[in-house]
Amino acid sequence: MMKLSASGRFEILSTPLDSLHLLQRKVMGDQRGYFQRMFCATDLAGLGWYEPIAQVNHTYTSVKGSIRGMHLQLPPSAEMKLITCMKGEVWDVAVDLRADSATFLQWHAVLLSQANQRSYLIPAGFAHGFQTLSDEVEMLYCHSKPYVPADEMGLNPFDARLAIEWPLGATEMSDKDRDWPMLSKEFQGVIV
Repeated sequence: MMKLSASGRFEILSTPLDSLHLLQRKVMGDQRGYFQRMFCATDLAGLGWYEPIAQVNHTYTSVKGSIRGMHLQLPPSAEMKLITCMKGEVWDVAVDLRADSATFLQWHAVLLSQANQRSYLIPAGFAHGFQTLSDEVEMLYCHSKPYVPADEMGLNPFDARLAIEWPLGATEMSDKDRDWPMLSKEFQGVIV
């Protein structure tokens, strides 16, 4: 990964997939504890986040090896997400589904943890999911658009066409995530 820029709040790191970024949050601490900025509209506008936060979600996953995903919203509800691990650690995966992208159907994963103070900025047109690498994981998601069930799409996390390398055997998954279909050969991507 290459450092793109730094502000007083974040270091912005590139990934191999265009528009997918990792944010290294800066922690300022003293004897009382610490402070860190979780979201900054000014910094993220330079990365394509122009809208206010529409929704904030919190997940708790109890068992190591659990998989959540792969999820995205289609236009007109296509959204950016800022993903942060608040407790524990996860293998966090983003898949590029943008029809016009040079990295169409490629995936990239990062380790997010309470300890490493990183967040994943996922653009519209990417599917997202994660596998817990510890018990007792808590995640925080900031969304640029509200959830619209009619615009939801999902990918099967074990789709051979994607070949996502999950680090652990899957211990837990929802029926909904397990039942997402495999991508058809005719799938041409998402236009965002």
